[in-house]
This record gives sequence, C-alpha cells and structure tokens, in this order.
Amino acid sequence: MADPAAPPLIELSDVSRSYGTGESEVRALDHVDLIIRQGEFVAIMGPSGSGKSTAMNTIGLLDRPSAGRFLFNGVEVQGLDRDRRALLRRHFLGFVFQGFNLLARTSALENVELPLIYKGMPRAERILRARAALHKVGLEGREDHDPSQLSGGQQQRVAIARALVGNPMVILADEPTGNLDSHRSHEIMRLLQTLNREDGITIVMVTHEDDIAAYASRLVVFTDGKVVGDGPVAERAAE
Repeated sequence: MADPAAPPLIELSDVSRSYGTGESEVRALDHVDLIIRQGEFVAIMGPSGSGKSTAMNTIGLLDRPSAGRFLFNGVEVQGLDRDRRALLRRHFLGFVFQGFNLLARTSALENVELPLIYKGMPRAERILRARAALHKVGLEGREDHDPSQLSGGQQQRVAIARALVGNPMVILADEPTGNLDSHRSHEIMRLLQTLNREDGITIVMVTHEDDIAAYASRLVVFTDGKVVGDGPVAERAAE
C-alpha cells in the first residue's frame, strides 16, 4: 500500500515529448504532470495515439522528454547520459511485455538469470536468485523447461520472474495480458496484484482492457498526450 506522505518515486513535471518539426510535428505528451509513489499499482489507459506508451517509455528511461522535468526517486534523470540511464534501468526497473520476449531454446532458469548476468553476478548466486524468483511466480519444477514447453501464461510468469530477479523498485508492464486468454490473463493479474500488495513492488501497467485495469488501485487516462483522468479504480468503477 502506497504511503500518501512518502516522497514521489516517479515525478513528471510539465513533461512534453514531440516528434518531427514544423507541420509534421506530433506532440505525444503535452505538458503532463504525474506523480507515482512507492507501493502504488497504477494502470494507464487511453486510445491509440493518446500518449500512454510514450509515458511508459519515458518512465522506463527508454525515451527522453523534449521539455519538462522527470525525477526518479528524487534524481533528475532527463539529463543523464545513455550509460547512466542504462544503469538506473538495470538496478531499479523490471519490464514485462505483451510478447514475453523470452529466449527460445533457453531454459526458464536461464531466461530469468539474464538480468543478473548483465550485473556481473557470480553464477552460483544467479542460480539461487533465479530459482527463488521462479518459485515466487509458481513455477518451481519448471526451471529446465524452454518456452516451447510452457503455456502462454507460464511464459509470462517466467517474464515476471525475470523482471523480479533484480529486486526492482518498479515493474513496468506493457499490455502484460495482451497475448493471453481470459483465464490466464486473470491469473497473471492476480499474481501482479499479490506482488504489489505483499511485496510492496510499485507497478505501472499499460492496458486497453477495463477488467485488467480493475486490478490496479489507481487509473490514469491519457487522451491526445494529456492526462484527462486520474483517480482510484474503485471510485471510477462506481461512476
């Protein structure tokens, strides 16, 4: 549960992001103000071209604002060079994608180990932590299975374990149920909800499905690059 008195973990202040120039300019983000505190579970929604993916890429340090300020855990990051941004991603962020992005013909354990290899962690410690992450997502006993031997839901659990293994402050989930059927979608969402509520991991999720957004505690809605709605999910559901 987020502490409303806690300092912001993620803070976008008057952030704009433009592509192109002159008549071809597209403003993907238009003077956005957004604060996310540690422990929140935030769903981001909006129509195609609304700016929600650009906002996610900005928060994930994959894109830079054209104007405004972006602070992560109190550190102003838009001026950092590529190496320092990569370092922040590696140590503080975990990513979950619609397409799983697992390495084929590579075991679940080895897929989960991958972020720790980039950190230079010794192999014995990598294996212990990867096994623990797979256990946390309910895949003990599947460590040696490659993606072709796993269901879509199990593959997404491996991807979540990979995001978890580095002990991130934030998990960024981009349409995490987009390739799953309804039953497995809700399984994955219950898992993310548990990680948020029991482990205190901040989750920021882009989705276009109302029933998936309902697992979050807060809903932010984008239209034409602007935040046009921001409030508790339960409150919106009651409207």
